[in-house]
Amino acid sequence: MKPGRLALLIALPLAAGAVVKADEAAIPGVRDAYQARTDYQLKCQGCHRPDGSGDDHSNPPMKGIVARFLSVPGGREFIGRVPGVATVDLPDDRLANLVNWTIYKFDPAHLPQDFRPYTAEEIGRLRQNPLRLERAATRARLVAGFAKTHSEQ
Repeated sequence: MKPGRLALLIALPLAAGAVVKADEAAIPGVRDAYQARTDYQLKCQGCHRPDGSGDDHSNPPMKGIVARFLSVPGGREFIGRVPGVATVDLPDDRLANLVNWTIYKFDPAHLPQDFRPYTAEEIGRLRQNPLRLERAATRARLVAGFAKTHSEQ
């Protein structure tokens, strides 16, 4: 291989990585979008699907809906307490990174203007009390509150 081609093959991925790094800084609360995307692929997409569409039965969709929880009382806490979040084998800082990335990735249209990104400390606190059998009923109650909250906007 010619030396010039080798340099180009090395430089292109590095340049692409630089672009990704610049984009990462644009997402509040996401310190590493690549890690968040990888964690989503490994820990979440098997149930919620690559595009966040879920199946609307046992693995609810996130696409177009997850940020709506932030607008109803108890919704922010719900996100940090659902079983898939609360019990995943990730440290709190990576989980906060993943949750924030997921919200921006799958439902930026419903993100409240005053959204404060989750912190590792908040995620750590929330996941100490995971939802279990009450998860479905809690979700249904919160989703019922969407209509009132979002019809007023």
